[in-house]
Amino acid sequence: MMIHPAIAHFAVALPAISLVLGLLYLFKPTEVMSKISSRFLLFAAIFIVLAYFTGKNDAKEVIEFLTSDAKAQLIQHAQLGLYLAISMTVVALIKMFGCFKKMFKVEILAVVLLAVLTAAIFYQGKMGGELTYTYGANVKGYVAGQACIAEAAAMDDDEEEDEE
Repeated sequence: MMIHPAIAHFAVALPAISLVLGLLYLFKPTEVMSKISSRFLLFAAIFIVLAYFTGKNDAKEVIEFLTSDAKAQLIQHAQLGLYLAISMTVVALIKMFGCFKKMFKVEILAVVLLAVLTAAIFYQGKMGGELTYTYGANVKGYVAGQACIAEAAAMDDDEEEDEE
């Protein structure tokens, strides 16, 4: 059973929510907002780590069915996923440290780093979408469906030739 797609959606949404909460905290720095944004960031880091490991597991099931271009993109996707899992964990630890020590400048640093990581996570999501919708990774019957599309296109070409 492939659970990476479900986990990956949380791994994209939670950092975005964490960024919004972090920015709200920077505009109105209260202890409550610091704790809320720190905890959301911690959950985001957990889901990114989970997304990495579930993706690694799911990739084993589909890599043999992918084209060489798709395999290359899958490898890039996996490498970026590892970097994001490590980076997000570090940023979450920085934010938690700043929260517990009440160090506003440290929390500012964490939010700035989170903004960069959130952009990278959106790019990672785009890569995952391309793997799914362009190359058919984790799509049951994709190859058979592509064959049907090619056959239908060939039939359309034949009909156009007959009309001329």
